[in-house]
Amino acid sequence: MTRFIALIMAGALIASAGDANALQLPKIDHAATLKECGSCHMVYAPQMLPQRSWNELMGGLDKHFGESAKLDEAVRLDVLSYLLANAADSPDKPAFTGLTRGVAPEVTPVRVTEMPWWLRSHREVNIASLANTRVKTPGNCIGCHIGSDKTMVYREPGE
Repeated sequence: MTRFIALIMAGALIASAGDANALQLPKIDHAATLKECGSCHMVYAPQMLPQRSWNELMGGLDKHFGESAKLDEAVRLDVLSYLLANAADSPDKPAFTGLTRGVAPEVTPVRVTEMPWWLRSHREVNIASLANTRVKTPGNCIGCHIGSDKTMVYREPGE
């Protein structure tokens, strides 16, 4: 059953890739981000969170989700600069501002899975059942979205 659901989700992702309403997140090609973030978890596209979220996350690496992920300051600033320049609300990337829709200005989500776009697009997924699959956690995008380690496609449900 789990394989069947994964196949359906992968098919939906592939089908949406050619959809005019789909938003394809660019491939992450920043070496320091790939190395430092990818050494512990999947590397999330900067467009998945607003700038204030990246500031919060990168400013608290000594307590990054219960772990110390401290970086040399020059590396931290390099990664932060990349994340801010490509964040969902970056003034230079207007195509991605829709991903911040529904996030109140005073709210700073620190998990991609807290973002309204994520919650809308995954509302039919039984989050509790993920622990018993190869996916394990809601934030493991590559567990369901085949190829998301290269690019992600986001499509608003119902579009």
